[in-house]
Amino acid sequence: MIGMKTKTIILTVLIIIIAGLGIYLTIKHSQQQSATPGQQVGSSSPAQTSPSSPASPASPSSPSRSSAPQEVIGKSVQGRDITAYHYGTGSTDILFVGGIHGGYEWNSSLVAYQLMDYLAANPSVIPANERITVIPALNPDGLAKVVGHDGRFTASDVSPSQSTQVAGRFNANNVDLNRNFDCKWQASGIWQNKTVSGGTSAFSEPESQAIQAYIGANKPAAAIVWYSAAGGVYASACTGPTLPATTSLAKAFAVASGYPFYEQFDAYALTGDMVNWFASQNIPAVSVLLTNHTDTEWSMNLAGIQAVFERYAK
Repeated sequence: MIGMKTKTIILTVLIIIIAGLGIYLTIKHSQQQSATPGQQVGSSSPAQTSPSSPASPASPSSPSRSSAPQEVIGKSVQGRDITAYHYGTGSTDILFVGGIHGGYEWNSSLVAYQLMDYLAANPSVIPANERITVIPALNPDGLAKVVGHDGRFTASDVSPSQSTQVAGRFNANNVDLNRNFDCKWQASGIWQNKTVSGGTSAFSEPESQAIQAYIGANKPAAAIVWYSAAGGVYASACTGPTLPATTSLAKAFAVASGYPFYEQFDAYALTGDMVNWFASQNIPAVSVLLTNHTDTEWSMNLAGIQAVFERYAK
């Protein structure tokens, strides 16, 4: 039999244990109530729950790259993928292209990536009859030359060397891809006051062949191509008059975005121009020239993009 004294000692110990447990649970609960929502007690930093912004390019693992159906439409001279990303499931294909001039116009790729982020975060903005296709880097070799790696990048990756950026305008064969299309093609083209290579023939380059094949297979209802830098929306035409649908599309983007509208680019003669070749294929196509070589002017472009969506919605 356990003595009275022993029973008293055991009872006292149990009371102390129960009281201590109650104090511990009270303190734990108080800590959890005062912690930042989403933060685990004892964590070194709180979890970030702020919504993503389409104006900030996402990381390579962002939904825009992992969830959108991807289609490799061709390879660059150095074997890099030229990838088209598709959003929406409609039959009316609207094409957006950036980066034909690689790292020299790197902001034209960034604005395309911003569009991808926006569509991934806001799929309901795509009209039911439309499929939005984005090709963010048509000249991946020239882009990699300037940003130092393949794939997604930020402005901080861009080489500050002006000579490196200029060299990144061309593909690995030193051809200006926007002089390599079958619209008034010439072996020697003009860029500002310089002579540039248009290739050995129209569509001599694998990058231009890739977009040629995509156009032939998909026949997009419209195409928007970003360049830099002049600040304006330009209609397209090859040897004939500008398509009424092209003029109407260019004006719609210009009015919505606030960029000035131009019937054609006439700063110097263009040969082998991609957007003008689109026009020769009866595709309403416009060139959107960003104002400088660093900014994406996302809010302006988003307004123009929304106008394009509305124009082709049924």
